[in-house]
Amino acid sequence: MSQYSLLSKERTIASNHFNRWLVPPAALAIHLCIGMAYGFSVFWLPLSRAIGIKNPLACPKEMGLLEELFANNCDWKISSLTWIYTLFFVFLGSSAALFGKWLEHAGPRKAGVVSALCWCGGLVLSAYGVYIHQMWLMWLGSGVIGGIGLGLGYISPVSTLIKWFPDRRGMATGMAIMGFGGGAMVGAPMADYLMRMFATPSSVGVWQTFLCMAAVYFVFMMAGAFAYRVPPAGWVPAGWIPPVAKSKNAMISSRHVDLATAWKTPQFWLIWGVLCLNVSAGIGILGMASPLLQEIFAGKLLGVDLAFNDLSTEQKAQVATIAAGFTGLLSLFNIGGRFFWASCSDYLGRKATYFIFFVLGFALYAAIPSVGKAGHLALFVLSFCIILSMYGGGFATVPAYLADMFGSQMVGAIHGRLLTAWATAGVLGPLLITYIREYQIAHGVAKAQAYDVTMYILAGMLLLGFICNLLVKPVASDKFMSESELAAERQLVRTQESVSQIKVGSAQSAFSSSPVLLSLSWAGVGIPMLIGIWLTFQKAQVLFK
Repeated sequence: MSQYSLLSKERTIASNHFNRWLVPPAALAIHLCIGMAYGFSVFWLPLSRAIGIKNPLACPKEMGLLEELFANNCDWKISSLTWIYTLFFVFLGSSAALFGKWLEHAGPRKAGVVSALCWCGGLVLSAYGVYIHQMWLMWLGSGVIGGIGLGLGYISPVSTLIKWFPDRRGMATGMAIMGFGGGAMVGAPMADYLMRMFATPSSVGVWQTFLCMAAVYFVFMMAGAFAYRVPPAGWVPAGWIPPVAKSKNAMISSRHVDLATAWKTPQFWLIWGVLCLNVSAGIGILGMASPLLQEIFAGKLLGVDLAFNDLSTEQKAQVATIAAGFTGLLSLFNIGGRFFWASCSDYLGRKATYFIFFVLGFALYAAIPSVGKAGHLALFVLSFCIILSMYGGGFATVPAYLADMFGSQMVGAIHGRLLTAWATAGVLGPLLITYIREYQIAHGVAKAQAYDVTMYILAGMLLLGFICNLLVKPVASDKFMSESELAAERQLVRTQESVSQIKVGSAQSAFSSSPVLLSLSWAGVGIPMLIGIWLTFQKAQVLFK
């Protein structure tokens, strides 16, 4: 065993007594940390007054973005800071696509460690950038290096979980990817608390917060990475019968497609379109949820019949608080939908689950303008909660969809390539909803009606997604790897070799199946999530007062 390094895939082969339910909390430990990317907006306002402290010290109006990147004598604009958010998802998608096949060979532990080094190292570099007031270091640290960490951390557990849970693929990936959606729910309150604790008359407390969060995240992510285990070759759950064998379901393959072949098939690009269109429709709403509710309902949220522009400053502050609760509620449904819909897909099938997303989503988007005009707040909120649950569910269901179509051998790498759809949607969705809104308002449309056209366009996008999903058919038999090609791939991964060479002691076997260890592992990720859910629920209560 000495010829294998501590991070090698061979060192992660599980013993015969390993409890597979230890793998989801390991994945959650990493996803809860990198999911803070969704909550980075908590830093924008403090960073926009990092020099002025109480009020921003504005840069000269003639200063361009390139000059602002290197300026150290004036405060950064929020519009410039939010480029970090764009960089997150561009580099998440591109790094997942680039390193997906490497991950299959290197194993989830090595990918998890590299993810921790990139994500936490990026936060440290950003802290230094804030300390010396150089925005380009924040772009490079969190946006680029951190974005690479996001991509590796996001896909690191996917293939492993699918191999451990061939009987519950959707549920397994839903549990892990739920953590990514919940990362901001846990991290944003922690960041807010730390910034207030570190704030002084000469500092807004952001760089100190970055360093503290980097340390906490590094511990959690390393624990998750070293807790990863991969099943021995040929392992299946006791008593489980593969779906193809018992149901002859042509949409669930027992064979495997190589990455080089998979991404050239029409099925890959149709599922790419399914994910891109589903995410584009949801991500734009998620980013504009607060102004959307405020501008459509305005004074009605306070029991007065006033348009948004007619509200007083105090009333607008009250409306903003209610809208923050709405955003929090959407986050809860985004998280819950990842587990709920992915678990349902194990029984309904992936294709049928996406049909529900597109049909129900189309109906809800098309009805929202009428619901808003009629002033039905509860129905309006419920509609968006369901839409955001399906947005999250789309992320969590797609890895299982890929495994059904292309087999589990290369699903991590294939999923990595598919995440370029997320990067595309991350640009397309927000652009659609913000620019169409601005165009409408500029041409005299009232703010309350400025979203109507957008809702119809998003409904049309879901109709296109429905067509893409309808066209998904089983992969042609000549696309699958032959037995000799599959054996060569497994030999390259050295799984067979590892099982025969690595012997796990009885003490470790007993420890890995201990109920105490299982309880501690789930408590380690479950308690922070429950705290985050409770805090978010408290904020959302203002909607129902």
